[in-house]
Amino acid sequence: MVTPITRDEVKARIDARNVVVLEALPSRYYADAHLPGALNMPHDEVDELAAQLVPDKATEIIVYCASGPCQNSGIAARRLVELGYTNVYDYELGKQDWVEAGLPTESGPVTGVR
Repeated sequence: MVTPITRDEVKARIDARNVVVLEALPSRYYADAHLPGALNMPHDEVDELAAQLVPDKATEIIVYCASGPCQNSGIAARRLVELGYTNVYDYELGKQDWVEAGLPTESGPVTGVR
């Protein structure tokens, strides 16, 4: 089951460094700006990237995309659950909500396993 999560909860978990944050947008949007420490896992690449980016299916995962109307995070989060991940959260309001709250982002190309 995918659980909704609020901006304050996302921030607290990022600050505590006890969560994997996944941006479900294409790499060009990720490179422009992403939440601190987030990894890029486009919604249409979940099957290919999930095991590499998050090998432990019990890991707490937050998935987000651009904004409330964007469906990418929900698609990716539901697919993670279908693949057996058990602690999946969807930050439905996404990057727009984060930026509008004045919270920091990072930028740069996709790094890590590809």
